[in-house]
Amino acid sequence: MSSQAPELLLASHLKALKLPTFLREHDKLARQCAAEGVDHVRYLARLVELELIDRERRMVERRIKAARFPAAKSLDSFDFAAIPKLNKMQVLELARCDWITRRENVIALGPSGTGKTHVAIGLGLAACQKGLTVGFITASALVSEMMEARDERRLLRLHKQMTGYKLLIIDELGFVPLSKTGAELLFELISQRYERGSTLITSNLPFDEWTETFGSERLTGALLDRLTHHVSILEMNGESYRLAQSQARKARPNP
Repeated sequence: MSSQAPELLLASHLKALKLPTFLREHDKLARQCAAEGVDHVRYLARLVELELIDRERRMVERRIKAARFPAAKSLDSFDFAAIPKLNKMQVLELARCDWITRRENVIALGPSGTGKTHVAIGLGLAACQKGLTVGFITASALVSEMMEARDERRLLRLHKQMTGYKLLIIDELGFVPLSKTGAELLFELISQRYERGSTLITSNLPFDEWTETFGSERLTGALLDRLTHHVSILEMNGESYRLAQSQARKARPNP
């Protein structure tokens, strides 16, 4: 028991300090460093590095989970050749996330199926990996949540959550026309985020048709004025990206 006591005490302390990688790796790494003749300082440096790498990985995983992406789609898996009008270099530059630091916006426009959501998720994942908080939600779900929160007198709390994201991704704006109240609530949220955080919006409608969604030229104009003050536009017109992927899968020979 006496020979085990130091190990048990060390394990207890490492758990209390929340150093799971230290706990898991210290013995194996100690034997490895002893075999290599590595001194105690370099041994500790390696152990600390392992802990930091693992901690950052866990933090990225937590940010991705908190973002509530519908799927994990990275830009690496996006077929840029399928949407030739999309500027690949522009997207890759946006993946550096400097625009989020500057609190600018991105709007991806194009017909259904051209990969707007895929690109939005890819940029959102890149932001999570850069240590930035991200929220993902469809426009219709967001408006429904805000209307429900208003009825339950918790709209202020929801607004605080939505404005707290460094990047808020609002997907599929324009698929469903909004009620007058819904349009006003969405406008208020975007106004609150103006120059405080970045917003990425995907829409199947060109700007001149957004009035069909918001039902008011005045409201639409004021909204676009805020969104496009500091904005990058991703033009994603072309044939359906999803249809092309589906056809490619069907064309592959069965193994």
